[in-house]
Amino acid sequence: MAKKSIKVALIGNPNTGKTSVFNQLTGLHQQVGNYPGITVEKKIGTCKLANNCNATILDLPGTYSLNASSIDENVVIELLLNKKDENFPDVAVVITEVENLKRNLLLFTQIKDLEIPTILVINMSDRMKLKGIELDIPFLETALKTKIALVSSRKNIGIEKIKELILNYESLSTEPCLNASSIDQDYFDRLKRAFPNQLVYKLWLVITQDVNFLNLDRNEIKSSFTKSHADLKRLQQKETIKRYQFINDTLKIGQKIDAAKATNIRAKLDRVLTHKVFGYLIFFFILFGIFQSIFEWSKIPMDFIDTSFANLAAYSKNQLPAGEFTNLISEGIIPGIGGILIFIPQIAFLFLFISILEESGYMSRVVFLMDKIMRKFGLSGKSIVPLISGTACAIPAIMGARNIENWKERLITILVTPFTTCSARLPVYAILIALIIPEEKVLGFMSLQGLTLMILYLLGFGMAIISAFILNRILQIKSKSYFVVEMPSYKIPLFKNVGINVLEKTKSFVFGAGKIILAISILLWFLGSHGPKKDFGKSDIIVQKQVKESNIKYSPKEIENQINAYKLEHSYIGIIGKTIEPAIKPLGYDWKIGIAVVSSFAAREVFVGTLATIYSVESQSDDEATIKEQMKNEVREDGSPLFDFPTGVSLLLFYAFAMQCVSTLAIVKKETNSWKWPIIQLVFMSGFAYLIALIAYQVLK
Repeated sequence: MAKKSIKVALIGNPNTGKTSVFNQLTGLHQQVGNYPGITVEKKIGTCKLANNCNATILDLPGTYSLNASSIDENVVIELLLNKKDENFPDVAVVITEVENLKRNLLLFTQIKDLEIPTILVINMSDRMKLKGIELDIPFLETALKTKIALVSSRKNIGIEKIKELILNYESLSTEPCLNASSIDQDYFDRLKRAFPNQLVYKLWLVITQDVNFLNLDRNEIKSSFTKSHADLKRLQQKETIKRYQFINDTLKIGQKIDAAKATNIRAKLDRVLTHKVFGYLIFFFILFGIFQSIFEWSKIPMDFIDTSFANLAAYSKNQLPAGEFTNLISEGIIPGIGGILIFIPQIAFLFLFISILEESGYMSRVVFLMDKIMRKFGLSGKSIVPLISGTACAIPAIMGARNIENWKERLITILVTPFTTCSARLPVYAILIALIIPEEKVLGFMSLQGLTLMILYLLGFGMAIISAFILNRILQIKSKSYFVVEMPSYKIPLFKNVGINVLEKTKSFVFGAGKIILAISILLWFLGSHGPKKDFGKSDIIVQKQVKESNIKYSPKEIENQINAYKLEHSYIGIIGKTIEPAIKPLGYDWKIGIAVVSSFAAREVFVGTLATIYSVESQSDDEATIKEQMKNEVREDGSPLFDFPTGVSLLLFYAFAMQCVSTLAIVKKETNSWKWPIIQLVFMSGFAYLIALIAYQVLK
């Protein structure tokens, strides 16, 4: 007998435990991608129901109702309206949770009006006794015209009941819970007469929502049954009131809550965690602890990855036959893969902490706390998490913007997050500050160098906020913005969910952005390792001749460093440096700094290593003092120091504002599903950085 596959749509409000139920049903048998043409994440998993039947489960984005306010919610509506969609469900499973059943049932009653077989799952049943809640399941099944599974995804209770109901979905009633058309009987009767083969409620959604309905001409419906925006809003409100009246009447009988048995810890915690003073202090203290942990905990695995790939590159170079292929492997591919994997510890730890905060219920309080401030700049309260996460690494920070429902706010957050100072800028900042800022104390206790570093961090964050303010007025993106955030109950994180979330995000980076990073790393290797044959091919002979003529005794290592520096100067990337020198000279840079700036497009911290190679210092040397000394001794043609105060400030400001990381561009492309935005981001940020660096140098020199 051929295996049968049932298509299931998992639908529910945010924070109802929908992801937990999805993970319990599918385990690791799930795939993550994007819906065609948009950036909304699409999760599909498989679940074994019986020997001859499987379920394909689509985890739809969280939505509060079918009155869409974001692109994520539009996805839900468009799928449920369009039977021709390959993912159109045989059965809808609506996830609710026991403490917010009244609000959760609004979405359930709307889906029932679409006459799709629908199962109601009431999650977090393990909290019923704690909250003094009792449910009359037989009565609720009769009133809501459905079958109910009472589950606890945390304790794996009721999951088998869901599977049983999915398997027998054909026996479910498709009758609506209530007659929604009674909100304006005459209007809905005319709709029914005009389109007798369509569900009235589907037609109503087509009229009121910005969705595609492939079976009908949406413009024809709207023109024939036009109403003013105010009238449509009035009818939507009337519909919502009517639904809540039905839900209230149902729960009066089907749900009993004994407040005396319920604990009040949540209210006490909320008063502290959302306090207008202490709430911010607690939040920033938590963030400080998180980022300290990220830096400390990721240091060991990142060093291990870095060392392992460096050893692997050296081993491959020594063991494989000399030639272009070996150089490609040892200098291009292996370092390129290492450059991808070295980000994994930071990404994993950051998403570990974010997942714990979300699972515990605290993140919703942070979003609520920050929304009033962030909204003034065109951002959402949810934007604060990516912006602060960017101090560790812009890549996971941009990925963290996915929980912002409004597309315009999400896009602005993605575009401005790279302004925040990430850890990759620290090697550049550290060496330049050490060169141009004296080791002095301010007010007797504050380090002037430390103060400079803090100012650079504040500059980045300030520029992100200002850019968001400007973009909010420039971008003509039509999007509805309703700030709806639920305050879920506090709970101990379910570590299975945390683990799966961390694994998904890490895989998404490695297999998504990683391909682009590897390709560009190989390109940069080629440009730095090859050049016109006339000069480049004779590097060894030319340098040996120069050494002999200088009558200075050099060690073999010093000669090798000089050969490397000569090759770099005459490579394609060296030629690029010479070519762009006229453009960067007004900023106080010479061609060598130009090469470092171009090379650091792979990663900001490459700047120091590139200069180390150019100045005849081992590129992998950890002797930072030697690099500083070489940079300090570098002079211009007129004998003046190259890295003087004006040039140093110019470089610091350039790196504070420039888009210099290919990894970030790759993830922006992935998150926006277009090259348009990363290109705009690259041009604007680099252009702005150039202008600020130019002004700084010209004023200070």
